[in-house]
Amino acid sequence: MIFASDLDRTLMYSVRAMAELGGQENDLLKPVEKKDGRWVGFMTEVAYLNLKELCQQSLFIPVTTRTTQQFDRFIIFKKEIPLQYAITTNGAYILYRGEQLEEWSTHILQTMKREAAAMDEMFALLKQEGYVFEGTFRQIEDAFFYYTLTTLPSKFDKNALQAFVSIYGWRVSLQGRKLYFIPKAISKGAALEFICQREGTCCVAGAGDSMLDWDFLQHCHHRFVPRHGELANSLANDSVHLIDQSGIKAGEEILRYFYQLLT
Repeated sequence: MIFASDLDRTLMYSVRAMAELGGQENDLLKPVEKKDGRWVGFMTEVAYLNLKELCQQSLFIPVTTRTTQQFDRFIIFKKEIPLQYAITTNGAYILYRGEQLEEWSTHILQTMKREAAAMDEMFALLKQEGYVFEGTFRQIEDAFFYYTLTTLPSKFDKNALQAFVSIYGWRVSLQGRKLYFIPKAISKGAALEFICQREGTCCVAGAGDSMLDWDFLQHCHHRFVPRHGELANSLANDSVHLIDQSGIKAGEEILRYFYQLLT
């Protein structure tokens, strides 16, 4: 049985996320992510124990937009909860027992070359079309790029932008202030489906909070969404199971539902 889940603001929470979303009052916290020698990511102790038990009895797959390097900051997956698979970089990479699965990486590169404009070409096309984005730019390896916007362009039309980049094999996703440009070939859903076919089984349940997660949740029989997430405000209630709790307690409730489905 396969269970798949986003990590940030779904199962695991930064100090900033906890301050913003709440839910950790009177709960013991388990540190799970370390950066520059400091603990920066947490779960509740109950959620951690449920995740550990789930991983012993099923195939749990983290699905994240984080790069592999950023994903490796989750100490628990190195020392305490060994994983068979992880999907990183929004689906550009699949890790198998900690190592990049070359079969998938080769497939992604070949598909991008065949179906999408190169990143430099995409930059030039956007500039040529008159798109200027005010904010911080970040390129994620050779996979995709995004802007953390200070303000939306005047007369911004996301649908028109989507239609334009789609011609060249790309798509856009606006997550709060972050505007992502991602080749269509890079997909969390496609990566999860590849693992399911490789293992000869299907994904029982998945969880995520952002629109980028809907890409893989569509491949899950049961879909759990935190009430605080962007997905909760974007989808009909009959297509997902909305979690009653907000903040870090939502991660605990999601894992409780996962474990109930397992048993």
